[in-house]
Amino acid sequence: MMIPRRTLLGVALLGGAAALSVGLVCTPSTANPGAQARIGGAAPAFTVVDTNGKQVSLADFKGKTVVLEWTNHDCPYVRKHYNGQAMQGLQKKWTDKGVVWLSVISSARGEQGFVTPEQANKLTTDRGAHPTAVVFDTKGDVGRSYGATVTPHMYIIKADGTLAYMGGIDDKATTRLDDLKTAKNFVDTALDEIAQGKPVSTTTSRPYGCTVKYQS
Repeated sequence: MMIPRRTLLGVALLGGAAALSVGLVCTPSTANPGAQARIGGAAPAFTVVDTNGKQVSLADFKGKTVVLEWTNHDCPYVRKHYNGQAMQGLQKKWTDKGVVWLSVISSARGEQGFVTPEQANKLTTDRGAHPTAVVFDTKGDVGRSYGATVTPHMYIIKADGTLAYMGGIDDKATTRLDDLKTAKNFVDTALDEIAQGKPVSTTTSRPYGCTVKYQS
């Protein structure tokens, strides 16, 4: 089945051979020129609503490490991480240790990945996911302020409110489940280093996945 070009890679990470191996054509993406997120700088503030109708603000989590995971359940790259139980495992590992994990849905109404609160909660239950909350960014203001371009696009905010990591979840820009076994997970490594009081060794990487379906 052909996948629409809009759903393909947000960055031209793969070469022609690699793209053919997963049956996709890479399409380039550029960072949002209005993005405010910078490594070492203060993470952009936001207030959003979660799937239960509760307001969630970044300021609520002062003093805690926060992970932001841009997600779209219809994206084959997101499905790779959830079908392989990798995303759920990472969520549970770190939320059990006190890390706040927010799954962010920026898909606009009528676009791929848009869900109602009820549908989002069902997805969380059916997949056995473990985020602290799933939040809506339907207008795309939060995603654009962070420069989120693809799903999954990952960010880590330290307890002092500064951005410690932004980029891809790992170094295997494919949809193949088997690649989860050998992938270097940048998010897991960064969280380990933060927990140990060490500097984050990899602060940025090229994100890969489906383009975020922002409101036009």
